[in-house]
Amino acid sequence: MKYEALSNEEIKHELTVEKKRYDVILKEKLSLDMSRGKPAAEQLDLSMPLLSVLSENTKFPKGPDYRNYGLSDGIPELKQLFGELFGVPSEYVYVGGNSSLNLMYDMISDSMLTGVLSATPWCKLEKKVKFICPVPGYDRHFNICEKLGIEMISVPMNEFGPDMDVVEDLVSSDPMIKGIWCVPRFSNPSGAVYSAEVVSRLAKMKVAASDFRIYYDNSYFVHTLSDDAPELVNIFDIAREAGTEDRIYMFSSTSKITFAGGGVAVVIASPKNIASIKEKMGWKTIGFNKIWQYAHYLYLESVDKIKSIMRAQAEKIRPKFEIVLGALEKNFGDSDLVNWNAPKGGYFICLKCPNGTAKRIWSLCKKAGLTITPAGASHPLHIDDSDSYLRIAPTYPSCEDLSKATDVLMTVIKIAVLEQLAK
Repeated sequence: MKYEALSNEEIKHELTVEKKRYDVILKEKLSLDMSRGKPAAEQLDLSMPLLSVLSENTKFPKGPDYRNYGLSDGIPELKQLFGELFGVPSEYVYVGGNSSLNLMYDMISDSMLTGVLSATPWCKLEKKVKFICPVPGYDRHFNICEKLGIEMISVPMNEFGPDMDVVEDLVSSDPMIKGIWCVPRFSNPSGAVYSAEVVSRLAKMKVAASDFRIYYDNSYFVHTLSDDAPELVNIFDIAREAGTEDRIYMFSSTSKITFAGGGVAVVIASPKNIASIKEKMGWKTIGFNKIWQYAHYLYLESVDKIKSIMRAQAEKIRPKFEIVLGALEKNFGDSDLVNWNAPKGGYFICLKCPNGTAKRIWSLCKKAGLTITPAGASHPLHIDDSDSYLRIAPTYPSCEDLSKATDVLMTVIKIAVLEQLAK
């Protein structure tokens, strides 16, 4: 329905109909969750063989005993495998614990306390450190900056990545801008894949701060939903030619490949950066769980096996995206008031509703027993000046629950849209 074309009387009628439907929903006392990009149980079931790859008869490779201390940067087999996956030499890879977010926080807090390589620690600078934050973006990235007192500068995203004209202007003129957050493939939540031009400009742009870093959260690198998903060019190939590879910290993990709470995380960076990371991590830990790293290596085996695992994952979650996208098209396909992306991968759908409605939609959902990511979460300090963006996470509920949740969401969006039109 093209809601913006309705007469005043038609708007009032439609609003009455949707509010009656909402009252019926309230009586159902639902408890549904679409708040975060969590794998469903059936996805996690796919990785259960991981738990049995180690046995009494397991033969560890000759050399360092993986049951003992040592190899603080990870086992060589997994370094090699991740190197092949991301197209870098194994010496560019640091293998950590289960959380890439943990590695991001550690590295930013280390920069605050001890500096990046030989640069002055950020905490000793006279002015406040700043980060560029493409929006809509990932709330946990913004939370790190907020908790560490880093000023965040919002830069708009488009279908090809962050607006590079704005980014280049900012980083070239302000030495207090020390980083930019990037989710380069299937961005959270927009689903954008950075174009070759954007990646090249990130790698080659002039920066005022010698310790500027690109925090390249490549968590969805292999998380495709369709065979025609856009590829991501290798930023290290470009940066190596430009002499800027020290400015990149790439992060990833197996959290949505194997177990969300029990994966393996990595940092990929230049050898100079890896040496610094290894030294600083050595102040905190003698090493991460090498036995579990080896189990992952035995289970994952190869890049081809990883891609096979991800095809099986896609079969589980593609129908869920189709449920939500189908409902949006059915209910708002003829209207320009509600817009959304149809991602080729990743875990999210980004909704852009009329300005001033996102908080209302979130509140109505909550009252109806549907938990969605809070309005504003996709922006620094939860401040979305347009009050229009919402992140939808379809993967966790069952298809049955997701259908109910989607019905609630459609009703609630209609109410918010019609209420605004009625004004």
